[in-house]
Amino acid sequence: MLVISSCIPLSKLHLFAVLTDEMSMQEKNIYIRALEAEQQGDWKRAHLMVQDMVTAEAALVHGFLHRVEGDLGNAEYWYNRAVRPVCTTSLATEWESLYEELRHIGRK
Repeated sequence: MLVISSCIPLSKLHLFAVLTDEMSMQEKNIYIRALEAEQQGDWKRAHLMVQDMVTAEAALVHGFLHRVEGDLGNAEYWYNRAVRPVCTTSLATEWESLYEELRHIGRK
């Protein structure tokens, strides 16, 4: 069990460690695996995971990835496909929000 002192603010990396510790690899859905690939610096792998999917969730992750890349026009297209407004928070905040929103998909 991973314990983080309450006096240390949770960074994106700490949140990633805490959340991934509670989920086994078999339970992680494609969206979470794509977000984790991006977190680990493998943008291309993350992009390959979602680029041909036709779900709103994939479009949302796809839009986030294009924000990370700096291609805001392409990001806007994917947010529109997800029927969501373009995110204007920091990338770290959006990553955390997406992870929290998508991590339960496919779990029993």
